[in-house]
Amino acid sequence: MRWSKVRENVPNRIVIVEAFNTTSENKVRTINEMAVISDFYENMDAWRVYKKIHKQNPEKGLYIFHTSNENAEVIEQFLQE
Repeated sequence: MRWSKVRENVPNRIVIVEAFNTTSENKVRTINEMAVISDFYENMDAWRVYKKIHKQNPEKGLYIFHTSNENAEVIEQFLQE
């Protein structure tokens, strides 16, 4: 599902999405195709569920966004060893 459709389906909500297709440019990752895992009114509820899912499935590309955002983007930060 595209971000525009997510925003249309669950307006003014916090969503956990699983990314299926992403692009990166200039340290900005854009989530192009995604599935909504769950939606919430409260940040802490979303964070609690995110941590539970991530612990069980760390390989999934999960993100938390608020649907008031125009784009589903995150700033990429890389750890230096």
